[in-house]
Amino acid sequence: MFNLKQQPMAKNNEITGQSINLIGAGTSIEGEVKSSGDIRIDGIINGSVISKAKVVIGATGSVEGDVTCQNADVSGIVKGKIIVSEMLFLKSTARITGDINASKLVVESGASFTGSCNMGPMIKDMKYGERAAEQEEKAVAGLH
Repeated sequence: MFNLKQQPMAKNNEITGQSINLIGAGTSIEGEVKSSGDIRIDGIINGSVISKAKVVIGATGSVEGDVTCQNADVSGIVKGKIIVSEMLFLKSTARITGDINASKLVVESGASFTGSCNMGPMIKDMKYGERAAEQEEKAVAGLH
């Protein structure tokens, strides 16, 4: 049932292999969730989600907070900013309320989002959202 193979360790004791994290339906989490591996959310998260890999928000999944990751598939609800360094895929049941920043965006018929959308390579080299946040601060400062 569980893969108990030993994962290779990096110099800073961070696991270098891909891990998959599941937040099941009926589970509710308050606070920030950070992972270096993939995350699948079928439950509810009230707080930000940060992943160096892929975030999947299932049809029963809900995130009230910002989502920052490399790739994302959204079928559920997100109320907050979504920052994706590569591809964001909004499935037909996706409901987004908040701004989207993605290098590439695919939207199925039926998906909806309310907010602004910025696309392009500007956040390609993002590290846990830090560069994207810096770029946003510079853009806001440039407006004043």
